[in-house]
Amino acid sequence: MTRIGIILGTTRPGRVGPQVAQWVEKMAGTRVDADFELVDLADYDLPLFDEPRSPLTGEYEHAHTRAWSARIAELDGFVFVTPEYNRSIPAALKNAIDFLYREWNNKAAGFVAYGSNVSGARAVEHLRLIAGALQLATVRTQVNLSLMTDFEKFATFTPTEFHDAMLQQMLTEVTTWANALAPLRRA
Repeated sequence: MTRIGIILGTTRPGRVGPQVAQWVEKMAGTRVDADFELVDLADYDLPLFDEPRSPLTGEYEHAHTRAWSARIAELDGFVFVTPEYNRSIPAALKNAIDFLYREWNNKAAGFVAYGSNVSGARAVEHLRLIAGALQLATVRTQVNLSLMTDFEKFATFTPTEFHDAMLQQMLTEVTTWANALAPLRRA
């Protein structure tokens, strides 16, 4: 069965990201075309990138990197759930991505973002550029959530049927691409 990781890309105390990631996980749980698993960066406690060699080598010195590598390697695709911080992604997410290279290759990626001004769109654009460098195939459909209209008092997530439909479309695309890329991962 195809395995898709829902990457919760913020570790900040008081974050609203878990509500969004749990919504993605709940909606994905209705599907039969893949298994979806929540991967919270906060559970990995990664320091600022500290490997002595480039991730291109796949030679990891630290146990935290090996654990992160094993988790990402076992997945076939990803849904990145990210806030927009200062017109980009959180440093914790960029750091976690930068720890690895081959583990991301030839897999599919979709995006669920949230923010104030443009509902996380700039964070997704940055993630798309990063994904290209990692040989991650990004899907067209993305879910953008506004802290002003999709959260009560900027704190409680209140998705709509429109968001549910967009999320299901994006999940279909991620699963389809993850399956299509499977022969490349096996090679």
